[in-house]
Amino acid sequence: MGDTGGDQVEAAVRDCAALLRPAAGLDWEVGAGGLEWSCRRTAEHIASDLVAYAGQLAGRATTAYVPFEITLDDGTDNAGAVDVIEATGGLLAAAVRTTPREVRVFHPFPFRSANREGFAAMGVAEVLLHTHDIAEGLALAYRPPAELCTWVLTRIFPHVRPEPGAPWNTLLWATGRADLPGRAPVAEWRWRNNLVIDAERLTLQGVTPAAAADLRAGGTGGFAWIEGGPFEGTRDAAGMVVKAYEAGTHRPEWGMFVLVRREDGLAVGGIGFHGAPDEEGRAEVGYDLAETARGRGYATEALCALAEHALARDDVKLLFAAIEQDNAPSQRVIARAGFTRVSEDEERAAYELHDLEASLRLYVRES
Repeated sequence: MGDTGGDQVEAAVRDCAALLRPAAGLDWEVGAGGLEWSCRRTAEHIASDLVAYAGQLAGRATTAYVPFEITLDDGTDNAGAVDVIEATGGLLAAAVRTTPREVRVFHPFPFRSANREGFAAMGVAEVLLHTHDIAEGLALAYRPPAELCTWVLTRIFPHVRPEPGAPWNTLLWATGRADLPGRAPVAEWRWRNNLVIDAERLTLQGVTPAAAADLRAGGTGGFAWIEGGPFEGTRDAAGMVVKAYEAGTHRPEWGMFVLVRREDGLAVGGIGFHGAPDEEGRAEVGYDLAETARGRGYATEALCALAEHALARDDVKLLFAAIEQDNAPSQRVIARAGFTRVSEDEERAAYELHDLEASLRLYVRES
């Protein structure tokens, strides 16, 4: 999983230009699909978004959008507008490729930041979707490459169940532009960049379905790992993320996080939830470190940060972890993170009601 998103930005822009340049002689003042904008205004919007995203990355803006905008020169014709889309697409691709992986800059939705891959995915989405809008207005046939649609969906639409064999239809439905059989129409939508939780020596970086699929398949998930990582528990957890995504039950803030060391950007392990909280506000946590990263307090630090983040929410009342009775190191981690072992009666009830294995010991931390 070595791409940063620059190739995808260029591919989307190339596809857009190939469709729109031959149509430059048409009337672009007609409405663009279901938008209130004209086709001409929509083309300008594509370019504006591409250069704005490039500016965010290049300027390392962390608190707001960089305060600038672009305008087309007076007299610019439709072919010139396509030129600007190509130029601003090149700027975003270059910014994506030259931004370090660990850099995160401001974007409002939904967690106030995004990395280079997130901005690339948002840029590709803007190009695909608004090229579709323009194509509708100009009565042109347009269907982008399926792999680009999947690339976007698995990065900034992790909450959307993919329709098998129909990534373009899924993306159109997720953005309120088309219907899918058996699904209610979408009236409001936002894409979702991954959540990052800060700790003292680590950042807990939310794993997208794309990264999870790569980890499950034996890859790095796009992370630079410490020697010996990722450990098998991290790969197993990534498989759970993929299954939840394919089922449409994945919720990014209740998924998996990779622990990245601040000092050198190396990933040392994984942590996360087994799913969203139940109706009583209970959620299960799990964690895993590469063997070469153990004994340094990383798991305790990460678990404390994750627990404090989750228990600050109104919909979470209790976190719990089930640990093998002979796993003393993990029991020490869970205790240092403020979890306590439940009573034998509560443990017995868990065995009976929730099929908890008798070899496991149950620890909880309440809000």
